[in-house]
Amino acid sequence: MKILYLSDEFPPLANGGAAIAAYDIAKAVLEKGHEVFVVTSAEDFLRAGESAMNGIKIFTIYSKYHDFWRSYLSVYNPFLAGKIKKILTQIRPDIVHAHNMHSHLSYYLLKLAKKNGAKVFLTAHDTMLISYGKVFFKENRVNYKIKFSDNIKIAGKRYNPLRNIAIKHYLRYVDKIFAISGALRDFLAQNGIESEVLHNGINTELWKKPPESDIQNFKNKYKIIGKKIVFFGGRLSGAKGGWQIIKAFHRIMRICPEKNVVLMIAGKEVSGEDKMKKFIQKNGMTDNVIFTGWIYREEMKTAFFVSGVCVTPSIYFDPFNLTNIEAMAAGKPVVGTCFGGAPEIVIDGETGYIINPCDDELMAKKICDLLMDEKKAESFGRAGKKRVEEFFSISKQADKLIDYYISQ
Repeated sequence: MKILYLSDEFPPLANGGAAIAAYDIAKAVLEKGHEVFVVTSAEDFLRAGESAMNGIKIFTIYSKYHDFWRSYLSVYNPFLAGKIKKILTQIRPDIVHAHNMHSHLSYYLLKLAKKNGAKVFLTAHDTMLISYGKVFFKENRVNYKIKFSDNIKIAGKRYNPLRNIAIKHYLRYVDKIFAISGALRDFLAQNGIESEVLHNGINTELWKKPPESDIQNFKNKYKIIGKKIVFFGGRLSGAKGGWQIIKAFHRIMRICPEKNVVLMIAGKEVSGEDKMKKFIQKNGMTDNVIFTGWIYREEMKTAFFVSGVCVTPSIYFDPFNLTNIEAMAAGKPVVGTCFGGAPEIVIDGETGYIINPCDDELMAKKICDLLMDEKKAESFGRAGKKRVEEFFSISKQADKLIDYYISQ
């Protein structure tokens, strides 16, 4: 089959969770013997054009506009529609599968793909089919209904009263909608969109322990020889629980008997990080907190393997944090958020702990428990690795997806 994937972001130009997930499934489908194409966008004109990456042909289209217009152009982007129509005519794909399209590519493409004769699929990676941004909860809940006033509050001046009506109209052209977690499926259902769960996956064959020389070089680079590492992989943003992990680690330094504990933060610098660094400095944590900045995926993999505990403390509805399964694939226990899809990945008391990240005292206790009890941490890590291999293998997810492509 000829399969065309649509995604606002795609490697190597982007390395966010949704972009990586789109690439991983595209590559897995390619390895099953299908012809794979991708249409993506770039805000840098010089990045636009045709390219190839590991056998995937990529069409990158230039698109840049003020964020005020996002709620309009994400529904229908006239600057891209004609170009993508030409690509559809050129390729004549059997399948068009959309991933995130709420910035540049636009939901109108779902109709365009259907009119071109393709079967059409869409994977929801977040709540943006309904909401204008991240959805935050202070307590774990099962009522996910988004009210009219919620969207106005999130969108502000960007609010478009026709946005959600138009999105639901274009979803009529989709043969199957997938949600990347059961939590996201429930969220969508409560807001009028039916979907089926198809979890993200990773290539478990690539998650082997790095050579000892790579591990030693990594430890030397960041001066962590003899240290116990608490690892936070991702943007240190408020939504991802940046303040929560820093406050929890401040407690860990006081309550944990282990004095050689280090918090390692690997991710792009974000606005607000300066305030966090000032807090760290003010509270005498500077020698115990390492900011690596953005690091390549291979080095990120090494970071997982040298860590003792991995933490994913998102305080928003985080549908499926890839960091959870990456840490588990490396055989590491995870302390994860109760908000979103983490409880479907991390089994509380078996592969890690599920906590409310707003309770930094509890988070600190759970992390300290795993740092102090190495046998428990290793047991959780083995169980987590087995769970990823059984339920979150990208090859198995690709087989399920291809079955959907054929049966619809």
